[in-house]
Amino acid sequence: MRATSFLGFVLSIGLLLASTTLSSAQMVYNRGAAGDPETLDPQKTSTVVESDLLLEMYEGLVTYDAKANVVPGVAESWAVSADGLVYTFKLRDAKWSNGDAVKASDFVFTFQRLMNPETGAKYANILYTLKNGEAVNKGKAKLDELGVKAIDDKTLQITLESPAPYFIAQLAHQTGLPVHPGSVTKFGKDFVKAENSVTNGAFMLKEFVPNDRIVLAKNPNYRDAANVKIDKQVFLSMEDRSAALRRFQAGEVLSYTDVPTDQIKFIRENLKDQFKTAPYLGTYYFVFNTTKKPFDDVRVRNALSMVLDREFLAEQIWGGTMVPAYSFVPPGIGNYGEPATVAWKDMSPIDREEKAKALLKEAGFGPGGQKLTVEIRYNTSENHKNTSVALADMWKALGVETKFVNTDLKTHYALLRDKGDFDVARAGWIADYSDPQNFLFLGQSDNKGLNYASYKNADFDALMAKAAKESDLKARAATLRQAEEIFLRDQGFLQLMFYGSKNLVSPKVQGWEVNTLDRHLARYISIKP
Repeated sequence: MRATSFLGFVLSIGLLLASTTLSSAQMVYNRGAAGDPETLDPQKTSTVVESDLLLEMYEGLVTYDAKANVVPGVAESWAVSADGLVYTFKLRDAKWSNGDAVKASDFVFTFQRLMNPETGAKYANILYTLKNGEAVNKGKAKLDELGVKAIDDKTLQITLESPAPYFIAQLAHQTGLPVHPGSVTKFGKDFVKAENSVTNGAFMLKEFVPNDRIVLAKNPNYRDAANVKIDKQVFLSMEDRSAALRRFQAGEVLSYTDVPTDQIKFIRENLKDQFKTAPYLGTYYFVFNTTKKPFDDVRVRNALSMVLDREFLAEQIWGGTMVPAYSFVPPGIGNYGEPATVAWKDMSPIDREEKAKALLKEAGFGPGGQKLTVEIRYNTSENHKNTSVALADMWKALGVETKFVNTDLKTHYALLRDKGDFDVARAGWIADYSDPQNFLFLGQSDNKGLNYASYKNADFDALMAKAAKESDLKARAATLRQAEEIFLRDQGFLQLMFYGSKNLVSPKVQGWEVNTLDRHLARYISIKP
């Protein structure tokens, strides 16, 4: 070996050792995400991918512990008035990532921004529980009439429209995460960019490369920074579940939020304890465009729904990780009891098919009538594709011709929220809190951003409004059940299965806890070398 080559070799080894020493000083968590967020604005968010990111970057009045229990966040304590309408929160000493103190007025700014119609928050109605929340959001009341007041820098008072047993759990949702008033005022919609971002959670936004990665760094000003072990998180955007599995096996990512269902047998046999499954408060469904013919006809919707073999979908398409759904509200949810079910649940498959054919004939389709053609839209995923193909195959029994349109996650949901053109589209809902209202409110006619079906029924709306004012939990549950019966009868939302969470988790990830909300905040996690 020549001297120059040897010297180069020594230098290379030295640089490698230096690099290794530097990297080992930092604890980095590479994790897979099921797609790109459409927004990192807490008040404009709606998807799980966005929620996973925002809950790392911001902390609300309450937050989640490692098992997804709701625990104090910025608020160290609170008191509730005897009538259940007024909540008084005492804030702890907390700071924004730029060193500013987190004040009660920051939450007033945030909640007013959420309800301000000019913000265009598609998820504002989740907090119509706030006094005058709906009126403000619909332009019928002024911002300062919203039931949120800063008594002083450390005391926040929130007044509700009516008692809500789930209100504290609502506050853990990402729409209630505080934003830094100075940054929003200075940068407008660009306050979400890495160079402008100011957050109060355990992590700060450092880099966002669309369709590639989002990098978060530990926030040294976070109130509990001393107990946060992770120095950097790298969220890698991977809509292709099979590719994600390969990258997980190669050690490129240490966790991923889903798996390709056609490889579940292989995963169970080869990854064993690294495959984490658990019951999950969520409903996997498709929606009909109820404003478009012939899907505005309840007979057509019911026919297409009742012929579907949900057991086959859950067991064969999803590898036993899902549960067939004949209600929209998942079983086991709080403040409810047994959900309502579709009227044809206990009919045999043969009787269902005959009934479906009869309904389509009444609506003018089938032999001697028109041919029914359905276009299914779904977001990129082998799992959604396989489900859509299975639906099309089952609809062949009714003489239905099916076409498919596939787009990425953010494009798919943007089209649904913005009322773009479609026939049938894939969707899903994961509980923000354990209460039936959090599922049934999706069907309210004034829920413009999340009622993808544009479903409208005056009796359903009236029952939801009645339940919102009912303080007796038993009476409220009965009213919500009546609402669900109407919702299921109309079948604007095509409920198919209840979710089970399916995570790939490396043994190197310590502190990761299975839970029914599938929340896994990195502030509780460490990475074993």
